[in-house]
Parts: sequence; structure tokens; C-alpha cells
Amino acid sequence: MAKNKTANVEFAPRGISDEKVSAVQKGVDLPVATKSKHKDMGLSDADLKAMYEQMYLQRRFEERAMQQYQKGKFGGFLHLYIGQEAVSTGTVFALNDDDDIITAYRDHGWGLCRGISANAGMAELFGKGAGSSRGKGGSMHFANVEQHFWGGYGIVGGHIPIGGGLAFANKYEQNGRISTCFFGDGAVDQGALHETFNIAQLWGLPAIFVVENNGYSMGTAAKRHTVAEIVDRAKGYGMKSAVINGMDVFSVYEKMKEITDDVRKNSEPWFVEIRTYRYRGHSMSDPQKYRTKEELEEYQKIDPIERLKTYMLDYKVATGSAIKKIEDKIEQEILDAVEFADNAEFPKPEELYEDMFVEDNPYFHT
Repeated sequence: MAKNKTANVEFAPRGISDEKVSAVQKGVDLPVATKSKHKDMGLSDADLKAMYEQMYLQRRFEERAMQQYQKGKFGGFLHLYIGQEAVSTGTVFALNDDDDIITAYRDHGWGLCRGISANAGMAELFGKGAGSSRGKGGSMHFANVEQHFWGGYGIVGGHIPIGGGLAFANKYEQNGRISTCFFGDGAVDQGALHETFNIAQLWGLPAIFVVENNGYSMGTAAKRHTVAEIVDRAKGYGMKSAVINGMDVFSVYEKMKEITDDVRKNSEPWFVEIRTYRYRGHSMSDPQKYRTKEELEEYQKIDPIERLKTYMLDYKVATGSAIKKIEDKIEQEILDAVEFADNAEFPKPEELYEDMFVEDNPYFHT
């Protein structure tokens, strides 16, 4: 006997009914920023200036990269980090220089934070041999192994087990280092995350898994693809967790310093959700029809770079002219990087199979 059918069958996510409300929608709700001052956190005036320089470098590098992409200087994918600079900068200042970092394909900022020069970064985008990955990786594969930056990764969530593997190696070698793995909110639904969380908690790996929740998985808000809060993923594994305001570099630094100290001491993993916002689309081909101009403007009002700049001026950490000097220096550095990349040579044809195999002369089936 056939069952009675209901009039309507709905598959839409629950709670998706506020799009018609006239109020400005927000891709991500930010927690309250820290009230701590820089000296309370052990940061010097010089540290703040270095933070500002690092964040400004990332912002101008990517703005110029976007321009060069539009000019046709290079192709492929280009995923910009603009708006998220407080996450990379605050974290790197909280870590030790030899702690491991691996991230996803939105990786330019992380590379610049971990020793990749503007010249090498821009040359990599241009596909030139002088690039950070010898022109073979492009936008999604910046890397600097010498400074423990294990690169960007092009497969969504595919690098999360590698982050766990780095932590395993550090624990096995008892070297005191920790592993940090960064990924976007679109990766939290991948099975690899759950498999890695399970083994990391089971084995007590010194790892920090961080989702940079920038509001949209490509063009899908978190409330449309994930049940409850993203950070709640930790509960199923009894894992320590935290939510951080990623539009404030002090909030990132303060909490990540606390977490890194705990992981180093207890060898227990954390899952951290850093809520931030990207000003540009998922990639250069993204028309961004999933958000409004008004929403974007709301987040730009609390821009992390301008926020730090205002703090430095208010607390007399630096004068306006001193900040302008930093900005002018970065502007010239980026212009020089574009010229460097434009004039650099492409990799030689005979280098095609280099950096691909462990063996110097791998055997090829023909």
C-alpha cells in the first residue's frame, strides 16, 4: 500500500529564512575582540611596527598580484587573502620560528609571513624559475621548507592529514615543535578532517587545526552547509577548542599564544575557529552574487590593518610619518617585485622532472 505523500518536500537547510529581512546580512559573526593592550601581551612597540609591516606587505602584494592577473601576466587560479591578514600575522608572531605551518590554496599571506620574499612570491605567480617553488607551483603552491612552511595545498581538506603527520613526526622526534594546519570553512565537511581529529586526539599529537572561517565556502555561507557552529566539530572528539576574532591581530596573537603554549606543554591537539572575512571573491572568476555590497562595507569598517594603524597612532607607538615611511617602503618593494618577476626567466625545459621524485633518475615506463 502506497504511503501518503506530503504536499511539499523540503531539503533547504534549517534557519535559512532571514535573506528577505532588510537588515544587512553577515557572512560570519565575530566574537568580541580582546581588550588587552600590546604591552599586556608582551608585545613591544617594535613588534607592532613589524606586525603592521607584515600585514601591509600581504595586502599590497595581493592587490598588485590581482592587477597583474587582470593584465594577463599569468593565468590559472588566484585566491586572494585580502581581509584575512591578521590571522597569518598574529599566528606567526605567536609561534616559534621552527614550528610547522601548512595551509590550503589561499596561501600568499602565509608564504610572505614565513620568509618568502615579494620577489620570489611574484615570480612564482608569473611561473618563473626564480619563484619560491621554481615557477612550478603557482598561486596555490607557495612553500618555504627551510622555514617550516610546508606550502599551500590545492585539494580541499587534503592537507589536514599532512598537518597531523607533521605533528606525529614532531612528537616522535621529541623536538619540541608543534604543527599548525590552516584550512577554509569549506573543508570542515571533508571526511579527512574527522579521520585526522580522531587519530590526533587518540595519540595526543601536538597540533593546532585552524579553520579560517571567512564567511563563505566558495559562495556558500556556513549556515547553509554545516550543522550548528563549526567549532562544535571538536566536541565529538573531546578536543580543546576556541573561537577567535580574526579581524583583530591582538585577539589572534593573544589566544594563539595561549594555545601554542598549552599544546607545547601537554601535547594535546586543539581545534580553533578564527572568524574573519575576505574582501574579494573565492577566486578571480567569482562574481560574488551571494553577498551584498552593504555586507562587504560592514566588514571593511573594521579592517584589521586600519585597526592596528589607529591603535599605533592612538597609543603613540608610531607617528603618522613613520607609518607612511613603512607603507612607502612596501609600495616600492612590491613594484620592484613585479618588475623582477616580469624580467625573470621561465624554467628551462630540462628542469621539467626536477623536484618531482626522490630519486635523481627515476625509472619511467614507456
